[in-house]
Amino acid sequence: MAGSKLSMHRFLLPLSHNNTVNREKQWLALNETPVWDIVIIGGGATGLGAALDAASRGFKTLCVEKTDFSKGTSSRSTKLIHGGVRYLEQGNFNMVKSALHERWFLLKNARLATKKIPFILPTYTWWQYIYYGFGLMLYDFLSGKFSIGKTRFLNKATVISLILEINRTSLKGGIQYFDGQFDDSQICISLVKTAISRGATVINHLSAEEFIYKNGTITGIHLRDKLQDQVVTVTSKVVINATGVFADELMKKDNRLHHNIVTPSQGIHIVVDRRHYTAEDALLIPKTTDGRILFAVPWHDKVVIGTTDTKTQTITEEPMASEDEIKFVLDNFNRYTNHHLTKADIKSVFTGLRPLVKMKDIQSTADLVRDHTIVVSESGLVTVTGGKWTTYRKMARDVVNKAMRTGGLPFRRCKTKRIKLWTHNNDHTFSTSPQIHPEYDFTEADVVYAVRHQMASTLEDVLARRIRLLFLDVEAALSAAPRTCRLIQLELGKDEVWYQNQLTQFSLLAKQYLPTL
Repeated sequence: MAGSKLSMHRFLLPLSHNNTVNREKQWLALNETPVWDIVIIGGGATGLGAALDAASRGFKTLCVEKTDFSKGTSSRSTKLIHGGVRYLEQGNFNMVKSALHERWFLLKNARLATKKIPFILPTYTWWQYIYYGFGLMLYDFLSGKFSIGKTRFLNKATVISLILEINRTSLKGGIQYFDGQFDDSQICISLVKTAISRGATVINHLSAEEFIYKNGTITGIHLRDKLQDQVVTVTSKVVINATGVFADELMKKDNRLHHNIVTPSQGIHIVVDRRHYTAEDALLIPKTTDGRILFAVPWHDKVVIGTTDTKTQTITEEPMASEDEIKFVLDNFNRYTNHHLTKADIKSVFTGLRPLVKMKDIQSTADLVRDHTIVVSESGLVTVTGGKWTTYRKMARDVVNKAMRTGGLPFRRCKTKRIKLWTHNNDHTFSTSPQIHPEYDFTEADVVYAVRHQMASTLEDVLARRIRLLFLDVEAALSAAPRTCRLIQLELGKDEVWYQNQLTQFSLLAKQYLPTL
């Protein structure tokens, strides 16, 4: 590295503080605990929420994630904290009301990492104006005392002034309402830090290989450290399966005759520059060509547009957007704006799989239940699946309640309504540090911080989830990769073979986030 300026002395980072997430310390705690009350498999929103919930009740809690925190669906959302506007048309008022209440708790408990954001739904007939207007007023009414902003009717001139790019042909007006917004991966890291501060042990890159039984009941798990390739055995009074779309896979490890309960649905998002949509208000497209809704949401100085709802039989850690899905999002966005987006305008495409719960005689995944389901196997494995990001706290509460009964643990009440989450913004302050890419604010100090204090262990961990460059701009992420990888290499004390392997793996991964031109 002759001539390199990546010297560590430039980073005035706190080497130890009460909010450090250090994998070695977590590994030490793992080996020093003879019996856990609750072991949670899955480091997405629900699993980490359950870890915080269980630890805050005073249970000895371990949460393990086979790759990285929020690697799967939990990092691939529309970045919204919402009740689910389209569920109103389905008449699922209870689910909407519950989600709206959970929206308020998340906004309250992570103030520095969340915000409320105005949405505009444009209308092109007077019937739409009335129908959607009163529908969104009902949406606000269902939030009750947890409302975050009043719904209002807008005339045509106001809609145009707020969204300069709006398609004005036959435009009658619009409705403005409010929902919440966040960075999903950063909230997952907040959950990790908060759970650890409450006594939980949380470790990434640690996979559940095999269950251990006594008299037909699960009493432990063999875990494999994927970074060091070593196996450790843990004993637990109860195990929670919070692996999302992979729930059936884990249930089959417990019972090879298990019948799948999850129908995966694929949703994609495209990311474009703000010049294509300059409004501060997000856009809600109320009726796409397949009868769903579509969002265009400002996020990190970009615009996220999505999502789709497509049946798929393939469950993978890296689902890929199809040509039809990308065309669908572009076409429906273009119908409502005076821009004509093409694939050449896309900076990144990310794809997630929703763990929808199977229902008989349902043909479309758009009609499957988004609410969560909890199943207990004969061996005592407690599985939670379904749901949505906004309701993660409620899902965690319900599955921990079930785990207490299943594992014979003493009853203790949930406390998470009032627990504030550690957030990135109140974690640290840095002196001036070089940027890893000239067009983005992410710095070398951010990279080092991610390794030292956020348990990032790979180049992908950093560029995809600790800072969101892969999700914002694939070409920029590839450009920043060598410099970023050197920083991680120095922090972790890795050799040149590791460095080259990381760059190769990340390059192959990143290409999947660009559409084929």
